[in-house]
Amino acid sequence: MAALQGTWAPERGDTIWIDFDPQAGREMKSEHPMLVLSTRAFNEKTGLVMGLPMTHSEMNASNPFAVDFLGPKKEKCYVLTHIVCTLDWRARGARGYPAGKVSAHVFADACEGLQSILQL
Repeated sequence: MAALQGTWAPERGDTIWIDFDPQAGREMKSEHPMLVLSTRAFNEKTGLVMGLPMTHSEMNASNPFAVDFLGPKKEKCYVLTHIVCTLDWRARGARGYPAGKVSAHVFADACEGLQSILQL
């Protein structure tokens, strides 16, 4: 993440806080962390960010579409690969999440989970 104020933009592999409201149905709601899938160049140019929401909810321990890893405070976090979102990160007040970038292994597992759903 860029250090200077006003120059920050989410980068691929970053974890960010972002507001998922307004929400409908079974969509994620309120402010949650998100794993960024899109590149910084895309995010800067469009003002949008593509990513996967994250949660600490233990109900995801048995979710076959959740990738688990240890968060910044050594708590279990889950990346939800079955919920792909494209959001306006500027309008939603996105900012860095304490976990920073996820490891290459966690990012690869999340992409593999998404691939198993989309079969691209």
